[in-house]
Amino acid sequence: MNRSPNPQVDLFLKEGCMRCEKGGTPACKVHLWTPILEKLRQFLLETELVEDRKWGVPTYTLEDKNVIMLYAFKDSCNVSFMKGSLMKDPSGILEKPGPNSHVARFLRFTKEVDVEKLTSTIKSYIQEAIDLEKSGAKVTVPPRGGMEIPEELEEKFEENPGLEEAFYRLTPGRQRGYLIHFTGAKQSATRSSRIEKCIPKIFEGKGMMD
Repeated sequence: MNRSPNPQVDLFLKEGCMRCEKGGTPACKVHLWTPILEKLRQFLLETELVEDRKWGVPTYTLEDKNVIMLYAFKDSCNVSFMKGSLMKDPSGILEKPGPNSHVARFLRFTKEVDVEKLTSTIKSYIQEAIDLEKSGAKVTVPPRGGMEIPEELEEKFEENPGLEEAFYRLTPGRQRGYLIHFTGAKQSATRSSRIEKCIPKIFEGKGMMD
């Protein structure tokens, strides 16, 4: 099976996700990883997943459910598995977005040769992610103690694939600044509103005061 490429993903490779001011310019971080992104994209197009573009980035779905996403950061490009915590990971190469992550897992790449070396492994991980989605498997998130990560932020992580990873890529000081701001609201609706307003800045790698 070979799915048709989505023109919106072609555009992503040319101009980036457009979530920061560098989008559409030569300085866009997507251009740092184009060969790797194209290779990973080809692996995904060979599956039954449908290529889409959500939140500015390539997203691969099965029956409208998000399964895998591709990202470009300054120091690497990643393929993220939405239910990665349920994957077996026999090679021990999946990473957590953050220390308290219970759902997503990702593979990080900085060299095209690493993709070539791991081709069979990457493809097997992609197939496992597809099989997990077909099985209807659900990730059970254990209750959190304390208020370190508010429930409303956990919900936004689930609603906005990639947000959890972007949040944990912030410096500890920036993470803390957001958490103080979010948990400072007494009402859940207010906390959700505060988080929603900050999502674009989090995706851009910015802190509260940036």
